[in-house]
Amino acid sequence: MNKNNTMLNVGVLGAGHLGKIHLRLLNESPKYNLVGFYDPDAINGKQVAAEFGYVFFDNINKLIDAVDVVDIVTPTLSHFECAKKAMEKGKHVFIEKPITNTLEEAETLLELEKKQGIKGQVGHVERFNPAFMSVKDKINNPMFIETHRLAEFNPRGTDVPVVLDLMIHDIDAILSVVDSEVKQINASGVSVISNSPDIANARIEFENGCVANLTASRISLKNMRKSRFFQRDAYISVDFLEKKVEVVRMKDAPEKPGDFDMILQNAEGVKKQIYFENPTVPVNNAILDELEAFADAINNNTTPEVTLEQGFQALKVALQVIKSF
Repeated sequence: MNKNNTMLNVGVLGAGHLGKIHLRLLNESPKYNLVGFYDPDAINGKQVAAEFGYVFFDNINKLIDAVDVVDIVTPTLSHFECAKKAMEKGKHVFIEKPITNTLEEAETLLELEKKQGIKGQVGHVERFNPAFMSVKDKINNPMFIETHRLAEFNPRGTDVPVVLDLMIHDIDAILSVVDSEVKQINASGVSVISNSPDIANARIEFENGCVANLTASRISLKNMRKSRFFQRDAYISVDFLEKKVEVVRMKDAPEKPGDFDMILQNAEGVKKQIYFENPTVPVNNAILDELEAFADAINNNTTPEVTLEQGFQALKVALQVIKSF
């Protein structure tokens, strides 16, 4: 719960497709006061201002000076420059994923965050996906993970490899549930219509023996975003797209099973009973939730849900995947 209800003055950098969504949600949120936005394309900026009534700033520094929180929804290549500007002025920053274009840039932001005593959060929105949230506490020491993130072709986003565009969502989600260092990464990528890979597969091995197999494609015929977690005595499936989950558990079979109990017996004669759990998946707006969670972290001085450090770790693994192509 948010104990402190100070409305935070916020400004948005970038008024593209996602920037407009952020503007609308921040404008509706009781936790923020939307001061305005900046976009380097003045024609687009004036159009957005005219259409929706948000205040357009034609100078990035003026906007940063006028707010407490800067929400960066610009192309990845400019994340670092925008965040650095804002953080040097002591502003809290919300940065869309991936955190930056290079690890050096992300490290500089981590140092700035510490030095300035401010907070930063990265927009790994799938952490706020209600399906994932409904089972996250049930994912306990998974030993095998399989993810598929397939998207129909959209020219938007092809300026970065599919790993940074799509797979990084699953990398971040996996790192949030596997409590172990990465040991080894093997990956392959294929460019079909872009200059960078459009399809990628990665096998990530962790020190604790967990193996994650990730597939991402942006030239698929249908959209799919599924992850499956296998752990001792349980199988957990999360459909990020349909917002559905399935939890299948095993326990020692009762002495006298009922007529409808599902019983498995292995070669050693050990009997296990299979049962299904269906956690309720609430309906939410994940982007609004991540933005409001950031406001709560600032107001209550708590750790943001997806820290800059976690954004850095996800980028680090993503770049290792690209490097091993």
